[in-house]
Amino acid sequence: MAVVLCGCAHVNSTVPSAPQLQQSGTSDAGCGARVNDTASKLDACIQQSSLWQRLREFQRIADANPDPQGHGNRDTGTPGYEASVDHVARIMRSVGYHVMIQPYTFQANQVVGTPSFGTASGAYAFERDWFVARRSGRGTLTAPVQPPSGPLDGCSPADFAGFGRGHIALLARGACSVDAQVANARDAGAGAVVLYTTEGAPFETHLDDQADIPVVGFASSSVGEELLQRYRSGNAPLVHIEVRLERVGGVDYNVIADSPYGDPRHVFVVDAHLDSIYGAGMLDNASGSTSILETALALANTPTKNRLRYIWFGGEELGLLGSQSYTSNLTPSELHRIVFDFDVDVTATPNYDIEIADPAKAGNVGRFPPNVVPESRIGNDAIKDYFSAIGVVARPVFFGNDGTDSNSFSLVGVPNTGILTRQDCCKGPSEVRTWGGFLGDYEGIVPGFNGECVDVPDRWCDDLSNNDPFVLGLVSKAVAQVTLQLANDGSLGR
Repeated sequence: MAVVLCGCAHVNSTVPSAPQLQQSGTSDAGCGARVNDTASKLDACIQQSSLWQRLREFQRIADANPDPQGHGNRDTGTPGYEASVDHVARIMRSVGYHVMIQPYTFQANQVVGTPSFGTASGAYAFERDWFVARRSGRGTLTAPVQPPSGPLDGCSPADFAGFGRGHIALLARGACSVDAQVANARDAGAGAVVLYTTEGAPFETHLDDQADIPVVGFASSSVGEELLQRYRSGNAPLVHIEVRLERVGGVDYNVIADSPYGDPRHVFVVDAHLDSIYGAGMLDNASGSTSILETALALANTPTKNRLRYIWFGGEELGLLGSQSYTSNLTPSELHRIVFDFDVDVTATPNYDIEIADPAKAGNVGRFPPNVVPESRIGNDAIKDYFSAIGVVARPVFFGNDGTDSNSFSLVGVPNTGILTRQDCCKGPSEVRTWGGFLGDYEGIVPGFNGECVDVPDRWCDDLSNNDPFVLGLVSKAVAQVTLQLANDGSLGR
């Protein structure tokens, strides 16, 4: 597949010019050794050329560890992921961080063969029209499809009044988590769930909790609308679904690096997930891993009020496995010492947005302890204010399950924020008005629709060319500045 970089940072964009943002050139020669305790000194140490070189190193690791089909790979449980762990740990140790490689065991379900989903009129094409949700249950059934009687997303149990036991629930993407949608349908007696997007292309979602019924997620909007219209016509189609799974597992790893500076009773975590899925994973999430690595190197000799802890998590793509293991195994006193989490997930999208992972916008916000949303505002505001000062919009967005490892911190009561530049499809008119660029794919084929590379099986195109160096530099500077600000905020955790 040809991957076209749109250069969206420079096309019809609200982003200031490159000279104003200092996105070219090399870092100051003394960055690695000096104290970078001011915004200006730190800014000079986060440069596009150095970031791009570090991103190249992750591509080299993927290329040196191909899968059996010859595709560069850094997926959980592969030699490429283990090499990524060793690479980050070696760099962080070399500049004085206390590094621990934390192993944990994991289990996950893996689809066996080619699953099927269709009607008597024909089968929908797997990975073109629909995906199996990660943590779907297994099963084979043929049953009538039925939408909720209330709002089409089924976010309330009351939406399933009159639902036929054993029917297949047809649910639109909604303003709640996919776990809540699936649980409501399952409690109403659904034998399977078909989740469909309202924005065109299908994509693969994940559940926080293992389901015990098959879950299609997400089917394309055209599939969803077709089934919905046939139901409303009075002739609900029989839908056949078959999902076969096998249990896989093994040992995975998180990389944890603590600064020697700062109060160990007040730990500020900066995290990114290090694993990929379906290949090299350069945008998702070698880009975010690179952003926090460069920040950590620039702050290696900088004292801060709060103890800085950088974590590169494994298993995010399989369902936040590394961060869930980390947070669930903290002792009460260890958990109490963590005052905030800053998640960095995807920072170099060619057709980008600048978005804030605000826990208040999570679909499963009702499951968070009550302190999380109000105490997260300080981080959300820090991101927003940084970009506002350089004339760029940053805004919170809805996430089905909070979308990334920050969700694991939310569930245990740690306030958090996050930054990301989006992926997949589809960028709409509102986003184009705000950030410029093109309608359609955020990455992959730009401009275009349904040509994305991230999280899509058998495309193998989330490589170095799927990243924009300008955006990587722009967002990494924000990551560094927000890290410095919050690491010195004495109000956190008090």
